[in-house]
Amino acid sequence: MELLERHRALVGRAAWFSAWFGLVLGQLHALARFRTADGRSDLESGLVRAWAEPADDALHQLLGWADADLVYVTYGKLWLPVFVAFFLCALLVHRQRRPRGFEKGAWRVVLVAYGAACLSVVGEYWTQWSGDPNALLDTVFLVSIPVVLVTMLGSTVLGVTLLRRGVRPRASAWLLALAFPLALVVTSVTSMGNIVLPIAFAFGLLGRRMAQPVPAAPAASPAAA
Repeated sequence: MELLERHRALVGRAAWFSAWFGLVLGQLHALARFRTADGRSDLESGLVRAWAEPADDALHQLLGWADADLVYVTYGKLWLPVFVAFFLCALLVHRQRRPRGFEKGAWRVVLVAYGAACLSVVGEYWTQWSGDPNALLDTVFLVSIPVVLVTMLGSTVLGVTLLRRGVRPRASAWLLALAFPLALVVTSVTSMGNIVLPIAFAFGLLGRRMAQPVPAAPAASPAAA
């Protein structure tokens, strides 16, 4: 943790830029999923089809360079730095706030969930190296379902708590508070992986604020001395 403290500005900037990276990656990953046998049925939704089909035509060179399943798991691997960045930022924000009472319990839940979410990305995508997914993929997916639920619900509870405590910037607390309801909206338009984006941007905003230099204290005037 002391190492993170010494590099808090770097962690903050990483959380901010990785959130934007995740916004782009998430849609590319979704388009890759829609090309797989399991994801093709998502195109039955008019909302999904309205943006996915023209995007697929425009980005076909980024999606058709290999077997659909291989492209999907390859882009899935790139979620790991996004997850790690907001997890590390969350650790620093937690340490900085030194929470008490109910907020302390909420932080414990989400930090464990965020750490488990990072491991689930490793298990789901970094164990796949071909266009023929092994049996571990389905197993990790099933194990990850409780992690996803705790991540979303825990983030919402933490966000509501931070709103009541007046945390700044308020947009971060609102994004966390709306994590669960926004997940329902996101999954109706794009792929499930994108439900993490509100959380990534919440800590991205907090990270950007953390990365700003602390104003130096004004020097005492000779008269005051």
